[in-house]
Amino acid sequence: MRQFKYDTHVHTSEVSECAKVPSGEMVRMYRDAGYHGVVITDHYTGYFFNKSMSKSWEFKIRQYLTGYYNALNEGIKLGLQVIPGMEITFEENSNDYLIYGFDEYFLKKHKELHKLGLKNFKKCIEGRGFMVVQAHPFRLFMTQTPPELLDGVEVYNGNPRHDSRNLLALEYAKKNDLIKLSGSDFHQQQDLARGGILVSKEIRNPLEFVDAIRNGGITGLIRSR
Repeated sequence: MRQFKYDTHVHTSEVSECAKVPSGEMVRMYRDAGYHGVVITDHYTGYFFNKSMSKSWEFKIRQYLTGYYNALNEGIKLGLQVIPGMEITFEENSNDYLIYGFDEYFLKKHKELHKLGLKNFKKCIEGRGFMVVQAHPFRLFMTQTPPELLDGVEVYNGNPRHDSRNLLALEYAKKNDLIKLSGSDFHQQQDLARGGILVSKEIRNPLEFVDAIRNGGITGLIRSR
């Protein structure tokens, strides 16, 4: 059976200040590493949007999606699937959540999601089929989210500059019967291909990504060790 490799947690330097690799270079790196697709999960934070306070919300969202669209254009050229996602940090605490399944229209219609808090965000997306996955929940300064507010947990985070205590995340997901994901948390060249998922068929858009994860399409998790 053919398997397809997707990284679920990737940042671009156009949007995430902590990232060092431009989207076009990142796409070429993942293509050469044998991946079939990446999910762009740039940081969605108050800090990012407050940098352009005088601009319209539509302008801010265009800025936020710069890395995604640059990656998408390069991916079309090279045959790598590029899917939109985000890593959101709400103002209520330091936790990070990976959100999958949305599109640009949703981001433009719903302003300043980072101000909602997780419970209100869940109400906002009710019935839309989005997924909420807590990223690296046992990393320093994180707190474990009540499982009823989550669809899944990043049980393996491949970032080599953080101790994400992945084994604790795996046990938490198992205990609470949550979907398990792996991601490289790509920011720098050394983060390439340190995580991701294996799926049984090609994924081309946010809805297919969520469908594959929810309905048993994951055939394996990629780990760097």
